[in-house]
Amino acid sequence: MYEIVAREDFSDQTFLLEVRHPMLAKAAQAGQFVITQSHEHGERIPLTIADFSKENGTITLVIQAVGKTTKEMQADCQVGASLFAMVGPMGIPSHISEDVKKVVLVGGGLGVAPIFPQLRAFKEKGAYVIAIIGFRNKELIFWDDKYKQYCDEYIVCTDDGSAGIHGLVTQGIEQVISKHDDIDELIAIGPPIMMKFCAETTRPHQLKTIVSLNPLMVDGTGMCGGCRVKVGGKMKFGCVEGPDFDGHQVDFDELMNRLGRFKADEKIALENWQKHRENCRLMNTEPEE
Repeated sequence: MYEIVAREDFSDQTFLLEVRHPMLAKAAQAGQFVITQSHEHGERIPLTIADFSKENGTITLVIQAVGKTTKEMQADCQVGASLFAMVGPMGIPSHISEDVKKVVLVGGGLGVAPIFPQLRAFKEKGAYVIAIIGFRNKELIFWDDKYKQYCDEYIVCTDDGSAGIHGLVTQGIEQVISKHDDIDELIAIGPPIMMKFCAETTRPHQLKTIVSLNPLMVDGTGMCGGCRVKVGGKMKFGCVEGPDFDGHQVDFDELMNRLGRFKADEKIALENWQKHRENCRLMNTEPEE
């Protein structure tokens, strides 16, 4: 059991959990992920490590409550409670090269959290760091101060124009490319459709573009095959050969089709959980785990 020592709610859907796990925190590196299970009979889900503290022995997760399991965690994972299981760190750590002198890191929505360890790592290596983050509106923006602490340039994009650039992160990318002709690489984390268009924006400029993929996973060891992604025409396993891949080689359309494969099942699971929880509330009893 792994104790939740801190929680912060960024919006009605997005929340942060800081979990005590000294051994995992000691081993964690930027770009890796964990597989968590909130209770004994819960679903195992992959979550990218948003931050870690070797000194405090903690791992930080930023979660968006959109399905049954993440909404269950939003309701039940409070300070003082514990996660039943947390396995990791998993995946190949991001390559933070000292040869990279100028880097652009792009985060969209929830992707703003997992890209932060890479941003910090590049800055600690002495790189010139440019961050581009995108949200639907200014009310959803989080970690402003954390980003500004490590960024040489910090660009915010919002869909509705309520903060920063009125538009998508791709507009921020175009703006940065027009200003800097010596960018070594760009890293993007966010929804697949966002990463796809980031890669398409950089392709004409032949700018190295790395994306972090979060395909369907069950065991996290490559045994189940659920995490298959096509990269450069070859099949890769996201959990053991990723999560980082060349964005110009990823077949994003196939990835998005695979991610939508269980949408109907996920909807049914969420509806059943909500009905069960409401029935328990009406009966004034705690839902069974």
